[in-house]
Amino acid sequence: MFTKKLGEWFEISIPSSWDGITIEDALKVKWEMPKQMLHQLRMEKGAKLNGEILPWNTSLKVNDKFQIHLFMEDEYGVQPEYNPNLQILFEDDHLLIANKPSGMDTHPNEDNQLGTLANGIAYHFQAHGLFTKVRHIHRLDRDTTGAIIFAKHKLASAILDRRLENREIKRTYVALAHGIFRQKKGMIDASIGRDRHHPTRRRISPKGQKAITKYKVIQTFPAKKMSLVELELLTGRTHQIRVHLSHIGHPLLGDTLYGGKPTVPRQALHAAKIKLLHPLTNEEIICEAPFLDEPPIFESAFF
Repeated sequence: MFTKKLGEWFEISIPSSWDGITIEDALKVKWEMPKQMLHQLRMEKGAKLNGEILPWNTSLKVNDKFQIHLFMEDEYGVQPEYNPNLQILFEDDHLLIANKPSGMDTHPNEDNQLGTLANGIAYHFQAHGLFTKVRHIHRLDRDTTGAIIFAKHKLASAILDRRLENREIKRTYVALAHGIFRQKKGMIDASIGRDRHHPTRRRISPKGQKAITKYKVIQTFPAKKMSLVELELLTGRTHQIRVHLSHIGHPLLGDTLYGGKPTVPRQALHAAKIKLLHPLTNEEIICEAPFLDEPPIFESAFF
């Protein structure tokens, strides 16, 4: 699918798979645009076909130029702050995937907070002449490293939010856990709720939110009594991997909140890979996030 940005407008050349559908079908069915956005686009005459404003029941033809008003200027929502170590793994007009280091919040948790990944993204946008809200699609704990997706406009945000909820975005983590697993792979299905006795801690609770984690042991280190594990989130609860691995008796190295020993300076958890379909073109995107720790945490396990 050929696409391009024309100022505040997004243009696509209609592919053969869209031949014969209407303008309304393209917006409602192909992109599943939320009702509020559809209404706003209709009221503002924000959809054109070959440069003309036409009724939404007009059929599209192969190679037609379909334009929608997509790239409106907006406040960043956070204060831009230069981050010399910002590592961007993927970026186009619609989304950005960044590699978060440890000791950094994904976004501000209080007014005027600086030092977060979102502050650095805002500065990056500003430096490239882009004025749009910084929209994170998911988060990582302060001391968890790895890949995080940001949307650059409302439609990409709505599509990615829905795909995340429908488990259509695959997030793969790696972790160093205490002990040697009896089973080389498995699934942890245990609901997670707040711990009434601790403000930030979570716990397994039958009345909590449903939480499912798949795991696979990549390598074991018997002398060090630890395992390198690959994990996939099927739900996205706060501290999910940390709580689940602690629950089955294998807390993360460095995760003292959930029973891990402080053998490394942080919980040994890294969002290593993200696989998704592009929100507008449906092309497959695969991003791998390199380790950022200095001195290394994960690489040192192999020596």
